[in-house]
Amino acid sequence: MYKIAIVNSSSFGKYFPEHIERLKKIGSVERFTLPGDMHGKELAEKLIGFNIIIASVTPFYDREFFEYKDETLLITRHGIGYNNIDIKTATEKGVIVTKVPGVVEREAVAETAIVLLMAVMRKIREASLKAREGKWEERANFIGWEIKDKVVGIIGYGNIGSRVGEILKNGFNAKVIAYDPNISDEKLKQLGVEPVSLEDLLRRSDIISLNASLNEKSKHMISEKEFNMMKNGVIIVNTARGELMDEEALIKAIKSGKVAGVGLDVMKDEPPDPQNPLLHMDNVVVTPHIAAYTYECLKGMGDKVVSDVEKIVNKEIPDEIVNRDVLEKLPWRKI
Repeated sequence: MYKIAIVNSSSFGKYFPEHIERLKKIGSVERFTLPGDMHGKELAEKLIGFNIIIASVTPFYDREFFEYKDETLLITRHGIGYNNIDIKTATEKGVIVTKVPGVVEREAVAETAIVLLMAVMRKIREASLKAREGKWEERANFIGWEIKDKVVGIIGYGNIGSRVGEILKNGFNAKVIAYDPNISDEKLKQLGVEPVSLEDLLRRSDIISLNASLNEKSKHMISEKEFNMMKNGVIIVNTARGELMDEEALIKAIKSGKVAGVGLDVMKDEPPDPQNPLLHMDNVVVTPHIAAYTYECLKGMGDKVVSDVEKIVNKEIPDEIVNRDVLEKLPWRKI
């Protein structure tokens, strides 16, 4: 009997109940809402007996988790990032880890980056609140900026970053420059964008969009030193991962005026402390990690996750395996 745990993914199966029905044909299904910082033995004990896990961005499936967890066949991410899973240890333990293909989230996340940018640059949230209060006469307080002809620096020009670049270049006539250590300069040029170093991007950009993945090298890639390199009055949007920026340094840069406005769909802690200054600044727009929350995207994500589970129980190899080395440990694998 298969036991399937849906962990911290409130959207999975909610809008498309057919995903849950398909899983129930395979085994029992149970939802878990756990603290975002839970990990290790404590997390393993919560999920004992569940051999399939549908995982969100939290909690943390670290080495200690795998050491204490009983047999697990599959951890399938209801999303594209997997930095909360110790891939090396999962492989050692014979656990397949899969993710959603980036193309499924591409439009939704890229469009969210644009929405946040527009909201910040045109002060939409603040103006809307005043309109609701009947303070129409205060509209002159909400003078914003146009995107046209601005230099937009995109950090991470992969699946989502490249779509953000396309929209800003072709839709708004912005000048797009990009930094991505994983993509050659030649390839970036083929994509119609100017390749630059991180330092050059920080110094030249009027707008910065973070679309990089989070790993040991990229954590806090934007900290006090990097903020000091930026133009005064820069606008920043982050729809990738909160820890790409040092949050304390970001708050300092906003207070000093170095950063004129910020749009965040991700934060260091999710949910953040209610007293976090970023939640109380007029020039900061925060959304609760909703970039992938479109009906089209959630349908595609759910389809992929359920397909992974169905393939595993049928002893078939799912798509988008993060740790393909694990296949050597599976006696039933079909190459």
